[in-house]
Amino acid sequence: MGSPCLRLLGPSAAPRTQCGCRCGIRIPWRPGQYSTISEVALQSGRGPVSLPSKAAERVVGRWLLVCSGTVAGAVILGGVTRLTESGLSMVDWHLIKEMKPPTSQEEWEAEFQKYQQFPEFKILNHDMTLAEFKFIWYMEYSHRMWGRLVGLAYILPAAYFWRKGWLSHNMKGRVLALCGLVCFQGLLGWYMVKSGLEEKPDSHDIPRVSQYRLAAHLGSALVLYCASLWTSLSLLLPQHKLPETRQLLRLRRFAHGTTGLVFLTALSGAFVAGLDAGLVYNSFPKMGESWIPEDLFTFSPVLRNVFENPTMVQFDHRILGITSVTAITALYFLSRRIPLPRRTKMAAATLLALAYTQVGLGISTLLMYVPTPLAATHQSGSLALLSVALWLMNELRRVPK
Repeated sequence: MGSPCLRLLGPSAAPRTQCGCRCGIRIPWRPGQYSTISEVALQSGRGPVSLPSKAAERVVGRWLLVCSGTVAGAVILGGVTRLTESGLSMVDWHLIKEMKPPTSQEEWEAEFQKYQQFPEFKILNHDMTLAEFKFIWYMEYSHRMWGRLVGLAYILPAAYFWRKGWLSHNMKGRVLALCGLVCFQGLLGWYMVKSGLEEKPDSHDIPRVSQYRLAAHLGSALVLYCASLWTSLSLLLPQHKLPETRQLLRLRRFAHGTTGLVFLTALSGAFVAGLDAGLVYNSFPKMGESWIPEDLFTFSPVLRNVFENPTMVQFDHRILGITSVTAITALYFLSRRIPLPRRTKMAAATLLALAYTQVGLGISTLLMYVPTPLAATHQSGSLALLSVALWLMNELRRVPK
């Protein structure tokens, strides 16, 4: 059988067995047999066509949902790596070579000796044993290997779907951008680690990575996560045909602003982690004995305090968190005034519940002097909150004309 002509299934195609474009191709056709051109191509065993089917869209949507899950895992694991102060244990970076961990006693001792040449061991961990080093090394190793898994989860299926013709023209651009961002994220991670390995002769502070690079690393991961999750939800969830009223427009804009605020609050957490700002004032709602501490503007110029003063960084994170939960509460009650589908109402209610849970986790983490399990749960909660905010935004998106 010859390859079926695509003109057989145009908008006005009638039940016929021969194409009208004089190609001479004959193909058996029954009403309802093929829903899209892709199905004809698959039935005929021929190569991919340009228009993806609904089934292909679902497959791509599920793939991106899995990819967003792997990115979430990397963010959570990265947070635990930072909390256990394990991120500087691997002092070099090789794409393939470092995939094999040390196996013999000699290899472990050689790895430990390399670590001993850098500031973290000299200043902070000078009495560390080899067994303790193995723990922090494996934490960083797990994070790096998970990052490689994320890269494979994006790149290999993307190449397969591209070859099969399951990606529309717009989706190809998105997938290329996502794969490029994955590669950039890996390079940015090593650029961040390098900042903590540099010798600083004039400083006796605890060696740590630059909070700016840490925020950039987390920020790019969050962008990758949000883009993947948004695209997968757009492909998998049926779109609601909501009436474009003034109230709905206001709710949609408010949801967009609230999601941006949640994103910014999560990003500010990178500065809290990078400066250990969670340990400077462990009281709530006041900071020490006052509502506004005296050392907010210690550094000069004033703008440095926003990013480098631990007191100001914690203060900003508190304000952003309180503002976010207030905005989410207002968003919930605003949504109650509009007739919305059941799934959309569920998204709004889930967002409200998660917001107050996250506030409770944050306050508990602060009052208990940042225990690792609780702090890791708080960091994971920020990702869950951002996910549900994106879900609600997706529920409220405009139906294209």
